[in-house]
Amino acid sequence: MSEAAFARTLEFFGREAFDRIRRSSVAVIGLGGVGGHAAVALARNGVGRLLLVDSDVITESSLNRSPFALPGDIGRYKAELLTEHVSAACPGTQATPLVLFVDENETAAILGWKPDLVIDSIDSLNPKVSLLEACVRAGVPVLSSMGASRRLDPSKLRIDDISKTSGCPLARKVRSYLGRRGIRSGIRCVFSTEVPPVEAGPPDGSEMLERRGRVRRRLPGIGPLPGIFGYACAAEALRLLASPVSEEKTSNTQKSSVTSPQ
Repeated sequence: MSEAAFARTLEFFGREAFDRIRRSSVAVIGLGGVGGHAAVALARNGVGRLLLVDSDVITESSLNRSPFALPGDIGRYKAELLTEHVSAACPGTQATPLVLFVDENETAAILGWKPDLVIDSIDSLNPKVSLLEACVRAGVPVLSSMGASRRLDPSKLRIDDISKTSGCPLARKVRSYLGRRGIRSGIRCVFSTEVPPVEAGPPDGSEMLERRGRVRRRLPGIGPLPGIFGYACAAEALRLLASPVSEEKTSNTQKSSVTSPQ
């Protein structure tokens, strides 16, 4: 793929910043509606290397929010399918799939890839917290998406430090869990201040998800909101990657509030 494919991005950022984006490596963890849109946008705007991580397969309910899945893809691993999509759409981007359930025992596989930035779009609390803690303690910049399900108002989206999140039950739990581990700030988050409605039970016959032997209920939501979250993650990631290393790119390690767990 010639550089002309990225002409608009190059013109926007300028040569020096665009070259930083082109040399960058980003790991996207969780390839549902948020992570899938983020990864595609990063590839189409010049990010040089992507590590695409997810243990899930495409299901019928994935189709309302996935930017890369078709009905014939049901049952395929998201990581492998998205890698094929990125490779076809952006052959100049090196995409690597990793079919992996990320928990406290698997974060080393991601950090060992030496990403310049990690995008966390995991929707399970404990794996999410484990990844965020591992990134902060390793000094790897991380951008985290909070809850996108059960939202309707895109004007409520915000990007800020985790210590300033509000209105999001997932963010509240993540803050609490990280606080017990001595981490209170230093993680950029995409979140919504829209308070979701009281969670109702699933309809009879609804699809259930099973991960590591534990059944999880599918979260309800409309397709556009995860996509907007994903594009917000991609835009913030591009801003961070385009910035000189001495400024934004190391903001996580320079400004994190980390203490020893009690």
